[in-house]
Amino acid sequence: MPASLHRAARFLLPLALMAGLPGCAALITESASTAAGVTGAGVSDAIGANAAATTAIGLGVQAAGRAGMQYAQRRAHAAAQDGIARAAGPLPVGGVARWSIRHTLPIEPDEAGEVTVARLIGAGELDCKEIVFSVERKQARGFYTATICRDAETWRWASAEPATARWGSLQ
Repeated sequence: MPASLHRAARFLLPLALMAGLPGCAALITESASTAAGVTGAGVSDAIGANAAATTAIGLGVQAAGRAGMQYAQRRAHAAAQDGIARAAGPLPVGGVARWSIRHTLPIEPDEAGEVTVARLIGAGELDCKEIVFSVERKQARGFYTATICRDAETWRWASAEPATARWGSLQ
């Protein structure tokens, strides 16, 4: 194994081990992007590419790594939102249910809480509910509101999630 690939592997191993630790998502996101760039540069160096090609390959691999991590985070967020919508969908106004999500990839912490339906929204074929849900944390619970709507037999998240902190204002 070329020395540059060996250095990249030594960098990636601790990163892979950190993936199992809760609270390391931000570090993993940035580290994965950096590791992808280092690995790409190592590969291009190993095949004897010139400096411009090495830089281009490193930046390309870094961009692909960052895009992959962002895709995985969006999937984790959608899984949590779908879990909350599934728990709230069958509830009447005022009903309370538990929800939880266990992520298959440890890029986000597993989450749980309670959800209640605050009111029904819609008319005709538009069947929606405003919900209030909690996210349990070690120190305290956070409370948030969202809207879910029925799509055939499946309840789906209908609130747009803006570019704010996770579980921030979902309005």
